[in-house]
Amino acid sequence: MIRPERLTASLDGNFVVFLIGMRVNQPLKIHKWLPVATAMPRMLKELYQEPALGLLHAEMWFGRTTIMVQYWRSMEQLLAYAKIREAEHLPAWQAFNKAIGTNGSVGIWHETYAISAGQYENVYVNMPPFGLGRAGTLQAATGQRQSAADRFRGDANQESDNAK
Repeated sequence: MIRPERLTASLDGNFVVFLIGMRVNQPLKIHKWLPVATAMPRMLKELYQEPALGLLHAEMWFGRTTIMVQYWRSMEQLLAYAKIREAEHLPAWQAFNKAIGTNGSVGIWHETYAISAGQYENVYVNMPPFGLGRAGTLQAATGQRQSAADRFRGDANQESDNAK
């Protein structure tokens, strides 16, 4: 459902933004990139079925370079999931290293950002709930949340108020 109003999202406490993706370098080698492409949906299914693992929400875009943005409750949970032997991630990572390694057919990448409470801002207009707006709570971007600078100041003020 598209929400036409100006909204901003918040999430209590610290959280992690994890960007991950793949790049098909040799499109004709379907047998190389298809297993990589099909691994992530299995991981997401597992993560959504087990909320205690820490994934809050994920969004994905497809193309020659595929990107997914994930929101996690903590760095500890993200790192712990990567090491669970019985989970989907570790076997997929081992299969990638065995089948592809550094042969150049498929690229993979990730970036991880630890976000401190109050150290982010966002706005959504004419959008369905999206990104942090799906992981957190949406509220009107009015008053002390009108501009990006206001949202940063407002979060900083809320943090200092909470410390009192």
